[in-house]
Amino acid sequence: MDSKHTDKTAAPKRSHRLVPKEDRNTVGEKQVENPKMRCEEVSVFYDNGGTKAINSVSLDIGDNEVIAMIGPSGCGKSTFIRCLNRMNDTIEGCRVDGRIYLDGKNIYDRDVDVVPLRARVGMVFQKPNPFPKSIFDNVAYAPRIHGLVTNKSETEELVEKSLIRAGLWNEVKDRLTQPGTGLSGGQQQRLCIARTIAVNPEVILMDEPCSALDPIATAIIEELIEELRQEYAIAIVTHSMQQASRVSQRTAYFHLGDLIEIGPTEQIFLNPLHQLTQDYITGRFG
Repeated sequence: MDSKHTDKTAAPKRSHRLVPKEDRNTVGEKQVENPKMRCEEVSVFYDNGGTKAINSVSLDIGDNEVIAMIGPSGCGKSTFIRCLNRMNDTIEGCRVDGRIYLDGKNIYDRDVDVVPLRARVGMVFQKPNPFPKSIFDNVAYAPRIHGLVTNKSETEELVEKSLIRAGLWNEVKDRLTQPGTGLSGGQQQRLCIARTIAVNPEVILMDEPCSALDPIATAIIEELIEELRQEYAIAIVTHSMQQASRVSQRTAYFHLGDLIEIGPTEQIFLNPLHQLTQDYITGRFG
């Protein structure tokens, strides 16, 4: 990997007294100067309020940056990222409290239509999920639905542009009529990324996008994330601390529904402020 993907993980340097495990208040800088999204006191409940999965989380997602969300299984990071384009609305008995602003507008206001919201805040899932359509139609489907293209030439141009930006064009340009499901796992995930960026989103959410991929496909996706950051705000959930260190500029550490620590990625991995963060990144649990 090149210098922009240097691994920031190493043995933490303790130059201060760590915040004790019992203190679950977030440490670190939650806000950034120019946020694309701002989350304030976000809590998530399942089972009609019987189970609290996220506890009053506040953080910003900056424009043209990657924020990684890490933590042990069941810590709430995937639940939280699904709040950012209201995917939790699809879960019966789930309730989201708090406020999430996209360019200053609360996406949970009653007048917000989730269909255009999910075009503005796109999502790439853990398992590649291409439509049972051709490679071409996988990319063209959403722009047609949203009225972003009006004729064949515009559609062809947008499909080509999206596949180029997803780093897939040269591999599929001669078989665009073939099923997207016939691609390899890594190619399918890049097809899903092309599908996401075809509707010109402002934010891209990625929920463990490389967990089902081999190391070579993972490296390609990570390079792509770095390129996409130049145009989008990106939030990624990952179980891989090495991946978080390679692709992100800021990292948020979750533990049992609490946002424990947030800060520059290098600081989180080399000089954490909270005992729970240090225990996780040094492998004491997780």
